[in-house]
Amino acid sequence: MNSFWQIKIYRGKFIAYTVFVVSIGLTLGALTCAVLLYQWIENARSEAVSAFARIEGELQSDNDRIEAYMQRIYSNNRLMTDVRYFLGNSAEGYLTGRLQNSQSSEPLISFPEDMKAFLYSSAQGDITQISLHTEFQGNVVRFDGNGNGSFQFRLPNTDDAFRESIQKGFVYRKKLSDPNQISRQIGEFRFRVSSEQLFKKVRGYKLDIAAAVSDSGEVYMVSGGDHRMEALALKAAAEQRNSGYISFGGVKRVFYMTYSSTKFNYKFVVLVDLLLLMRQNATMLVAVFLIVLMAMISVLILIVYNLRDDARFLKRIIHSIKRVKTADFTSISPARYRRNEYGMIARELDDMVLQLDKHIRTEYLLKLKQQETEMKALQHQINPHFLYNTLEAIRSTALVNRDVDTADAIATLGTLYRDIVKKENIISIGSELELLQQYLKIMELKYPGRFYYQIHVDEALMSLSTVKFWMQPLAENFFVHGFNPGHEFNLLIVNGWETEESYVLEFVDNGKWITQERLDEVRRNLPYRDDAPVHSIGLHNVYTRLSFFYGEGFSMAIDNNEEAGVKITVMIAKE
Repeated sequence: MNSFWQIKIYRGKFIAYTVFVVSIGLTLGALTCAVLLYQWIENARSEAVSAFARIEGELQSDNDRIEAYMQRIYSNNRLMTDVRYFLGNSAEGYLTGRLQNSQSSEPLISFPEDMKAFLYSSAQGDITQISLHTEFQGNVVRFDGNGNGSFQFRLPNTDDAFRESIQKGFVYRKKLSDPNQISRQIGEFRFRVSSEQLFKKVRGYKLDIAAAVSDSGEVYMVSGGDHRMEALALKAAAEQRNSGYISFGGVKRVFYMTYSSTKFNYKFVVLVDLLLLMRQNATMLVAVFLIVLMAMISVLILIVYNLRDDARFLKRIIHSIKRVKTADFTSISPARYRRNEYGMIARELDDMVLQLDKHIRTEYLLKLKQQETEMKALQHQINPHFLYNTLEAIRSTALVNRDVDTADAIATLGTLYRDIVKKENIISIGSELELLQQYLKIMELKYPGRFYYQIHVDEALMSLSTVKFWMQPLAENFFVHGFNPGHEFNLLIVNGWETEESYVLEFVDNGKWITQERLDEVRRNLPYRDDAPVHSIGLHNVYTRLSFFYGEGFSMAIDNNEEAGVKITVMIAKE
């Protein structure tokens, strides 16, 4: 490792690779954990849906049994008679009435016993209380866990025994009508399904925290939780969305799911404590962490292995260069390299050193010429640098003299020239528009209050490749031939858009028209590619460069606008 750690470029590479690998590893680990967490939440959602469907199914089954029992009462006259004795009477009145009207040839029918057999037993103990009410009072039959019945008579309808609460259960109300006059109501049945019995059936589902929340704000904890969870269940039930996240206790968060009942006014709320969920699946999370860690270590070991060979290659190059600098062309033992491009380069470099001594004499004059060429290239680099410094000095002088407009014009010109020199020959449409905008800013400063420009080019064209510095000649053509210095509003507009088959750039001005004879001549001379002189050098140059670059998919149209000025349209086929 020390072989490359001492070299700055490879040390920087190793640090960059390490940061990249760790970032990718942490990102992949976080994404994997997020996917796992999402899957665990979906599993909890599936359990919640199943549990809620079970509860709704049980409530529907109880409702069906109650409906069946009501039909049973109406279809059995003796049972209806016993129900009417039970309605509104005391215990003595109920027993006396049913004995006085009983017949010795028929067995007595007991309404409470019939309810126990038909409702309590068949409903598996869900229905624990049945009460029969008149307008002001009611009689109650309750069943304990063993099915034993107990009675209370003539309780006011406002008694706590009849208060509807989700803690006690869900109440089905059924009207009791006179069988001889069905429109006449003689009483009301109230069947209470015990919350404890009902929700006990879903405690086998994988629900860490579940609760039933009524519209009035009562909470029945089905499984898990404490007062803090009751408050979270209330908060979740009040949310507009059916699922989401709720924060509590600082950074702690729970995922909630709510399901509204179609039978009663309550919501079934399931809470998933994310921290607890991660603790329960800590083994899998640790496994993911270890896998990601091992993957990162493996990649870093591979990087170190490759960087070490690269460092050996670089040291060999440096050694060869030092030999050349000291004119040491003696033969040395060949180094061992891997069979890759670096090894090929290193071997060729060793061979180059060996052959250099033989070629240096015959190539001496050529090398002198090459040095002379390189010096000229350096001189060409110095000239633009000298121009930049000179423009900066002039701009500083203008600022000292408080000539801000001149300073801005010089700064813009310097930026434009620097970009023209430094940018590659092939640039994007966006970069070409930047060069054009710098030129147009200079013209704005030259003609203050008399020249304006607008550029509206779609984003789809910005990354399109093009040749450098072809828009400026089109704009300059306007200032040479169409611009009116005495006019208060000279306008140049550049539009660009995308069609189904091509990209279109349009340069529109409000200057002078081109005569039809001159326009025909310009159109006729544009396609010429020989060295014959043409009048419209700028337009011809732009057309020729773009035509060479884009090929047959390029076209340029020059037209007069209807009101004033000239429109130049450049179309580039997508193919």
